[in-house]
Amino acid sequence: MPRTREHTDHYADALTALATATHRPANVVNTGSGYAIRVDFEYNRYLLATNHVVEGLSGYDDTSDRWMVRFFQASEAAEPELLVTTEHQWLVDAFDLALVELGRSGRRIVADLELGELGSASEM
Repeated sequence: MPRTREHTDHYADALTALATATHRPANVVNTGSGYAIRVDFEYNRYLLATNHVVEGLSGYDDTSDRWMVRFFQASEAAEPELLVTTEHQWLVDAFDLALVELGRSGRRIVADLELGELGSASEM
């Protein structure tokens, strides 16, 4: 039985925090191997956030797993390309680290930040 609604209810605070940090809708999606929080960006980029190695999103409150945030570049011709992966105890901190890593790796697209919604250029 699909657990999207269950995870959406369970992770309402995480969805709200990530939507606030990104200024974009955050949704729980079934990845085929588990569940993840997904946020879509410009230029066919998206992030997946998970907090459990096997299940993607844990169904338990007492999980000690860290949040993993991965940015992908989608492509119609091939599998999505993994751009960066970061981990942190807190979801929004893992997201912030991913933005920094995108800048360090030279994979940041300026349009993602042109309105200053996600951070300043000096932070990258």
